[in-house]
Amino acid sequence: MTRDMRLRGRIEALAAGLCALLFLVTLIWPDWIEEVFGVDPDQHSGALEWAIVALALAAAVMFSLLARSEFRRARTLSAARQISR
Repeated sequence: MTRDMRLRGRIEALAAGLCALLFLVTLIWPDWIEEVFGVDPDQHSGALEWAIVALALAAAVMFSLLARSEFRRARTLSAARQISR
């Protein structure tokens, strides 16, 4: 059970890192969507880029908190198992 929690926590931590990377890339280089995909969905208004920045930041914070909770839960279970032995 602890192994599954650790895997879940690692996946959440990885998702947090990817969202944080997306946040930083979009914040620093807002036109990457137009250059990578060759489309301009918001006609250079910047609305899509700001939406991506906001959503990526919110997702990074959420996944970070979930991973933190998962790692704390795994650590508590591990300590409880050591005490019961």
